[in-house]
Amino acid sequence: MFTGDVMMKNVSLIVPCYNEEEALPIFAAELDKVVQGLESYEVEVLMVNDGSSDGTLKVMKDVSSEYEYFKYISFSRNFGKESAMYAGFCNASGDYVAVMDADMQDPPSLLPKMIEILEQGEYDSVATRRVTRKGEPKIRSWFARRFYKLINRISDADVVDGARDFRLMKSEMKDAIVSMCEYNRFSKGIFGWIGYKTKWLEYENVERVAGETKWSFWKLFRYAIDGIINFSEAPMMIASGFGTFCTVLSFAMLLFFFIRKLVWGDPVAGWPSLVCIILFVSGLQFLCIGMMGKYIAKTYVEVKNRPHYIISDTNKDGVDKIN
Repeated sequence: MFTGDVMMKNVSLIVPCYNEEEALPIFAAELDKVVQGLESYEVEVLMVNDGSSDGTLKVMKDVSSEYEYFKYISFSRNFGKESAMYAGFCNASGDYVAVMDADMQDPPSLLPKMIEILEQGEYDSVATRRVTRKGEPKIRSWFARRFYKLINRISDADVVDGARDFRLMKSEMKDAIVSMCEYNRFSKGIFGWIGYKTKWLEYENVERVAGETKWSFWKLFRYAIDGIINFSEAPMMIASGFGTFCTVLSFAMLLFFFIRKLVWGDPVAGWPSLVCIILFVSGLQFLCIGMMGKYIAKTYVEVKNRPHYIISDTNKDGVDKIN
């Protein structure tokens, strides 16, 4: 779009939503205040309804009627936040593309500063991270910090502690993300793996304005495991290491008992200890088999080549409903 002799840049904002009927109107009103100040930019908001079970879709339709630059995409069922983000990336056409949550934990007020940084040309993306975890359970915060340290040690993905999905990027980076069409997605790892020069903005943790979080401790734990498996071969190496250790140990014990029999003539005693050793080794074997099974299961899901999402309703033109 042109204004006089100056071409206006387009900004696409991706907002994945799951059961956000309470927070969405508040978010839309606050975001609109920010957008009104971005007079030099054409803004498009892509709300992605991830199969919500409440009235989120109805609220989306009401919001898109009130604000014409708000568009909605609704899935046929719940495919997960990663699929919702991927759908947004696939259908975003802006020169700059951002991802943000509707619960106001990603402050819309940061957008002008993020755009300003990208306009300087030094960075390809501007990402955000929380410097505090105020309001979050201490046990969850402790495990989160351990996870970030672990995944950075065992993988090539650069995952920053406290990083949010809220980030603004150039279209080239968005295209790189879309090109990674794997079914098992871990966006924080993908953002770090593809590279690009990123500026980090720090801010105090903000609690959601309405509704309840959809991320229980167990869901976060499973998400962390998926992230490790998607971006690291360390679990396989650990399994291999356990197997090698047990093999060497069993050979050493066999040699020890053979020499003991020849020298002292003692029968092999200690059935309780033998049973404990068998149970220990069996446990290690099952653990390693479980690790390998996880990789095989993910490979199985990938080769089936099922779509990432199926769109049942939208008011945006040119959308591929199955991808």
